[in-house]
Amino acid sequence: MKFYNLKENDEQVSFAGAVKQGLGRNQGLFFPESIPQFDNIEALLALPMVERSVKVLYPFVSEDLTETELTEIVTEAFNFPAQIQPISENRAILELFHGPTLAFKDFGARFMAKCLQAFSKGKKVTILTATSGDTGAAVAHAFHGIANIDVVILYPKGKISLLQEKMFTTLGDNIRTVAVEGTFDDCQALVKQSFDDQALKEALGLNSANSINISRLLAQICYYFEAVAQLYRQQGAQALKEVVFSIPSGNFGNLTAGLFAKALGLPIKRFIAATNANDTVPRYLQTGQWSPNETVATISNAMDVSNPNNWPRVEHMLKAGLVAQDCVSSVSIDEEQTQMTMIQLAKLGYISEPHAAVAYRALQYNALDSEFGVFLGTAHPAKFKDVVESTLGQPIGLPKELADCASETILSTTSSTDFAELKAYLLS
Repeated sequence: MKFYNLKENDEQVSFAGAVKQGLGRNQGLFFPESIPQFDNIEALLALPMVERSVKVLYPFVSEDLTETELTEIVTEAFNFPAQIQPISENRAILELFHGPTLAFKDFGARFMAKCLQAFSKGKKVTILTATSGDTGAAVAHAFHGIANIDVVILYPKGKISLLQEKMFTTLGDNIRTVAVEGTFDDCQALVKQSFDDQALKEALGLNSANSINISRLLAQICYYFEAVAQLYRQQGAQALKEVVFSIPSGNFGNLTAGLFAKALGLPIKRFIAATNANDTVPRYLQTGQWSPNETVATISNAMDVSNPNNWPRVEHMLKAGLVAQDCVSSVSIDEEQTQMTMIQLAKLGYISEPHAAVAYRALQYNALDSEFGVFLGTAHPAKFKDVVESTLGQPIGLPKELADCASETILSTTSSTDFAELKAYLLS
């Protein structure tokens, strides 16, 4: 299967090409030339996660990987669970934080790392990526120690939690981190400027591990299938007709992956894209005007994105009829609502961090009683220890993954938002 550039459709590459290149010409996103259809979904849902994931992904990658090679990659990448946990009779959370960096991005980052390792064949590669919190840790740990692959991670200085920061800024070796004196959108802009600099791109063998990389998105499709498989086992086929997913949305990669899953035939009724105060998408769906505001810092910091990179993919799927126009809605949740929802969930017996709380609140606003609502738990509550403890008024423990890095020294370099400064650093 080929992947084409959404901005310049004549640029077409294989899956390996899309993974190695990251972005197309003119900062265009790669998109598959076709969406396979799975006829016997129930048989697919009955399979174990790794076996099912191989069947879901193979049509996209068959030009570059054998089924055996893909099985090895998926087995190594998805060696931890995605788990449905009930909250009430018709509400559940999909916990995606049981990987090595306690965030959903472990799925995509580990899959991408294994693919890129297979495709680079020893050639020098530099991963340049921006993070609003969890991507940094997932990418750093996925690529740490891989020969011939250097990683540079940009993040907004002072705008992510200390424990999030420690998880990716303390590794050293082939992982370099840059604290940018600006917002996450500034970090994304620096990444895009770097890719537009052809000489720099060629000198470093530049690639990005943001959710703009198609491998990250394809991996994320698999946990939607896993969630529905668990619901299928628990509730039967009839219940699946009314499943609604509420997604805490920053860069909109998670929503894109969910729409891919629906287009493949997975029985999902619709999606709610839940944002915090950075409400570009809810306003756009209401008014038809794309007008990003200046990014606002919130306690759900991984969603502090005003100009989400993946929206062109979402819009293409809606306008091309790959999914129905009315299967996506979006709502903005403010800080007070977020904290009140964390307290509400705690009273129901579930300790949540802010991002999942945003998604749960959006679900409560938008889902019908007849619908079964699943909201995504994208990070472990301990990654937001200070916010969770101050909101709930109770201590929470640190899992081993966080305790191990809590006392380590941050190794970051500080930089302005000036591209020339970043370029000099990259070339050094």
